[in-house]
Amino acid sequence: MSRTRFQRSALTLALTTALAALAAPAFAAPTISRLTPPSNALGQTVNTLARFLPGQRFDLQATVRPEAGKSITKVQFLVDGNSVATLNAAAPVTSAATSVFSGKTSLVPASAITAAAPGSVAASVRAYSNATAGVHTLTAIATQSDGTTTTSTGNFEVIGITAQGRPAKNIVIFLGDGMGAAHRTAGRILAKGYAQGKAKGLLAMDTFPFTGMVMTASLDSIVTDSAPGMANYVTGNKANNNQEGVFPDDTTDTFDNPRIEYLSEFLHRTQGKSLGVVTTSDVFDATPAANAVHTSNRGNGTGIVDQFFDDRAQTGLTVLMGGGRKWFLPNAGNSTSPQPANGSQRRTSSDYVLPSDIVTGWSAAPGALDAGRDLIADFQGAGFTYAATKTDLDNAGTPDKLLGLFSYSNMNVSFDKINGRRGTSSVVNDYGFPDQPMLDEMADKALNVLKKNPNGFVLMVEGASIDKQAHLMDTDRWMLEVLEFDRAIQKAKDFAIANPDTLVIVTADHECSGAALIGASLLTNAALQAKASGSHTTADQRDAVVGNYEAAKFPSYAIQADGYPATTDIDNKLLVGYGANADRYETWLATAQPTQDSQQPFVGASPLNTYPANPNVRNSDTGVFITGQVAGQQAVHTATDIPLSAFGRGSSLFTGVMDNTDVFFKLGQAAIGGVK
Repeated sequence: MSRTRFQRSALTLALTTALAALAAPAFAAPTISRLTPPSNALGQTVNTLARFLPGQRFDLQATVRPEAGKSITKVQFLVDGNSVATLNAAAPVTSAATSVFSGKTSLVPASAITAAAPGSVAASVRAYSNATAGVHTLTAIATQSDGTTTTSTGNFEVIGITAQGRPAKNIVIFLGDGMGAAHRTAGRILAKGYAQGKAKGLLAMDTFPFTGMVMTASLDSIVTDSAPGMANYVTGNKANNNQEGVFPDDTTDTFDNPRIEYLSEFLHRTQGKSLGVVTTSDVFDATPAANAVHTSNRGNGTGIVDQFFDDRAQTGLTVLMGGGRKWFLPNAGNSTSPQPANGSQRRTSSDYVLPSDIVTGWSAAPGALDAGRDLIADFQGAGFTYAATKTDLDNAGTPDKLLGLFSYSNMNVSFDKINGRRGTSSVVNDYGFPDQPMLDEMADKALNVLKKNPNGFVLMVEGASIDKQAHLMDTDRWMLEVLEFDRAIQKAKDFAIANPDTLVIVTADHECSGAALIGASLLTNAALQAKASGSHTTADQRDAVVGNYEAAKFPSYAIQADGYPATTDIDNKLLVGYGANADRYETWLATAQPTQDSQQPFVGASPLNTYPANPNVRNSDTGVFITGQVAGQQAVHTATDIPLSAFGRGSSLFTGVMDNTDVFFKLGQAAIGGVK
């Protein structure tokens, strides 16, 4: 591949000696301690770890540690023996704050190298791509100030696309956060019921004709968190826990990690597709952010929402809906105490400014530390229609671009929203947002906005609080979250039937809580309620309550016209146990108030401060104590494989057992090469 091709990439040599490393340990020779993209060692069953679509962009990087008293003067990158870039330092680097930018000629202070790599150099080639299918050898050669060199070799693979015609114009990804097989089954029992061993109906996701199982591990653990759990699906590469759209590196700047081009970015750049992101969580949260934002810290809320907007030209962002208004409201004084009266949690400490090589190489916005930014006004100024309530959403018509922010942080769950609409609960009023849409209402609106693009779209719809309520072991609430999620899936299925060039997949990023459907209550609801004022012993609230095997029979719930049960506290209700649980008190009954959400800006104020603080105090006066399998106050994710179901054009690709990164290449095949 010619040198000319890579002159469009920004080439960076970030030369840094840590201030804390004045007495750095002596090394016999320079070493390359990290080569990115990461590779497996030769001889392993899977030699190529990093995989990309033809032309998909990603960064090359090497962390080089010089011998004590020496400096790195040059780093060269080669692919298949052909030089990609040679990065030269203008002079030996002795300062802890010197960076040399080559190719686009800029000199800026370097990010500090972490203590794990004192005195090292981070050399980067931004936005590299390769169009040739097959395994490629990546080599980095570093030269020290005394002329000594060191070499490191890795590899990556470009996965070819087979031209089969009939590509999928629209891709809809439904991500039930934390939703394992047990969660799906519970939703079916709740919504449809069973009789004589047969389900009386199917969920919308059950009707999808193709189903497989997904292995969910992240780059650094068998148990993923939601950031790589989502990102792995839409980059084709493993990421570390807490990281979104990036490979790990050795710098302390959480926004300068080596990037990987997202599905949304790739298809917007190559096909002009739009991006929609719809969630019931705060929009800064891991799953929504891991479709468009590049950072190694999923908690950087200010920078994450800013990057959604700032890089909309790269992702094609057209629809963004969920909670999270606290990140969009200006915080003029960058105040942390007291909490700004408008609910803003914008902070310069969680904002971003990018180094110039990323700006140039990726055509990215540079960013700014601007806690006082009015991001809603910026969206509106860019042509987005803004909806703050369901009423606003209903009245918005079908705009060209849509921003919906329906709460300060995570939206209220369907259990509380539905009971608020029915007039039987004050929870949504307590939160201050009584007029929130349901997920199916948001998904339907998003589909109608996005279909205006003749080039198609990528839409991610997240049922976020399946996970959040499973963490809290709030069984009744997460079960209704599955129903809300499935109602949104039905909207997409109907859309795909009307628009047969649409592919819809339903999956999860991981399983949460080790949920297990252990049986059903032996008691009527009245008798179970009476247990709350009893002895709270294992004999009284477990042995006398939990019915297994044939004693469980078939729980039957009355579904109302709004699609949800009249109540979840029925005679002989479905019971759920947890294999990844923290300590809790169990009554087997729904709680009138949800557990406190620490992400809400006013959670410490009345009446939210009267809600249960966590599961190990919730129901402490009315339930039996159950010892957890894990430390802490919440249940945790598990490494269990999770189901994936597919409908529409390209759905036949999604069968068997697959890695989460495999899903990306199946989506790529459907969108680019098509299916027969």
